[in-house]
Amino acid sequence: MKVVVDAFGGDNAPLEVVEGAVLAVKKNKDLTVILTGDEQKIREILAQREERIEVVDAKEIISNNEAPTIAIRQKKDSSLVRAFDLLKENDDVVGLVSAGSTGAVLTGAILKIGRIKGISRPALAPILPTAKDGKSVIICDSGANVDCKSENLLHFAIMASAFSSIMFGIESPKVALLNNGTEEHKGNELTKTTYPLMKTIPVNFVGNCEAREVMSGDVDVIVADGFAGNVLLKSVEGVAKGMSQMISREAKKNIFSMIGALMMGKFKGLKAKMDVNKYGGAPFLGCKKLVLKTHGTANREVFCNTILQVVKLHENKLNEKIEKMVEEMTEEQK
Repeated sequence: MKVVVDAFGGDNAPLEVVEGAVLAVKKNKDLTVILTGDEQKIREILAQREERIEVVDAKEIISNNEAPTIAIRQKKDSSLVRAFDLLKENDDVVGLVSAGSTGAVLTGAILKIGRIKGISRPALAPILPTAKDGKSVIICDSGANVDCKSENLLHFAIMASAFSSIMFGIESPKVALLNNGTEEHKGNELTKTTYPLMKTIPVNFVGNCEAREVMSGDVDVIVADGFAGNVLLKSVEGVAKGMSQMISREAKKNIFSMIGALMMGKFKGLKAKMDVNKYGGAPFLGCKKLVLKTHGTANREVFCNTILQVVKLHENKLNEKIEKMVEEMTEEQK
């Protein structure tokens, strides 16, 4: 199988992207990676390490400050658009990875690849660590759809539940609705309307979840509209970053430098557990083919993990599972 990677998306492109691709093909002998972008620069980094790595030349780059729809339609020779064209036109290309403009990736996925039959809107689904060892939680949606209807949230729940079951081997992931209270009658019009409908779809719905409980590890999936989900995600990332900086600063103030050094060793383990990139990128669930978005600051390990994440989702038939669950939901609602 093949995975196409936008080699010029992200802050660390193309070096970290190319090195990530090299790591991925070393770890999976059945995988070929296609890199799109300036061919000369890519091959200089590869330095003849080209076993199961293909390069497709693309001279343009889509930046974060460009209007996504215009850029996708006009920059046909960009590394991202060429990657989407390869994904669309080749059956053996099973997924795409990019750390480029989130808006452009989402726009390209919708315009070039399209939605799974029955899915109203695709959604971004990043993975966050929790307070329980070895337990993670998926946030769906985290920014692709700012304004939503109940139907959209129901589809987010189905897609994220399927994603969770594959990524973490959970037979029946616990799905919760992000709200400002746990009671059924709490929330805005959207959440109050959605709550009873969540009980009618083929997921393990466990009720509402307040933001303070998101990282408790008690649930596997948090469903939200893109606005609330994005605020939640950025808040968690900001708190984690701020706490790390405060701990580091306070430790340096400690006159007992030996104790401080030992403490920092302990906190390094905590930092590793809080790493949001260890699983790879965030899938854009609901597209006909797999599209994964990594953080703009992603390094080679993150790119490697994301490429291998595409393989795992493809081999475990994520999209087929989503299609089946949508069919079940439709039958139950008749």
